[in-house]
Amino acid sequence: MQTKAGTRNAYLIPYVLWMVLFVVAPVLLVIYYSFFDVEGNFTFGNYARFFTPVYMQMTLSSFWYAFLITAFSLLISYPTAYMLTRTKHKQLWLLLIILPSWINLLLKAYAFIGLFGTYGLTNSLLEVVGIGTQQILFTDFSFIFVSVYIFIPFMILPIFNALEEMNPSLIYAARDLGASSWLTFRRVIFPLTLSGVKSGCQAVFIPALSLFMITRLIAGNRVITLGTAIEQHFLVTQDWGMGSTIAVFLIIAMAVIMFLTGSGKKEVRNGKKRKAV
Repeated sequence: MQTKAGTRNAYLIPYVLWMVLFVVAPVLLVIYYSFFDVEGNFTFGNYARFFTPVYMQMTLSSFWYAFLITAFSLLISYPTAYMLTRTKHKQLWLLLIILPSWINLLLKAYAFIGLFGTYGLTNSLLEVVGIGTQQILFTDFSFIFVSVYIFIPFMILPIFNALEEMNPSLIYAARDLGASSWLTFRRVIFPLTLSGVKSGCQAVFIPALSLFMITRLIAGNRVITLGTAIEQHFLVTQDWGMGSTIAVFLIIAMAVIMFLTGSGKKEVRNGKKRKAV
């Protein structure tokens, strides 16, 4: 038994080293730099600056856009995932949805610049319809549209898996008892797939908080998020301390979101354990 335990501990060493070198160490380094100003002097001023109106408005803006991106992704992904589970070749359709996520993000951004540009395909279609040329690129609409397009596969996958794991006999039982389609969805389907919804929201909301490439290329820097501010502080103003301070608050926000979205899974596991007992 001791030999087996020692072997298991030996297998954990590469994992622990990976976590220390590429997760713990970078976070500690970010926290360390957050206590220094541009001139390299130790200070708590970066944290005081973060709570000024400028950065507070930037934080609210980041959360608002992340919420919109997550909400629209969920509204599109849930019906899509539900229909996928009812189709004949669902694995093939799922693969076709996932395929765009394999393409480099920069290439997709430039593709949308071509589509939404003044002389792009979208404006050409609007000209044919009679609406005329519209300013689509460098707007909130284009930013949210492209972001939702990019994050949809990450929302569909966990919801699809949750729907696939659901016992179909529960739906049949609800219908036999006289429940309507909407009541069946609200009382049976959605509660049983809530873990997938939470995982999808987590996979979309967290990276949406720190977007910076899309804000520059698609929104033309009209949308300012915390990710954009971090990029500016590290690459333009060279104020690594302030950039690290914003990153610290982003890490805290992400940890809180992961805790909130992960609590449901613990409750389900605890419920299963209680039933087993």
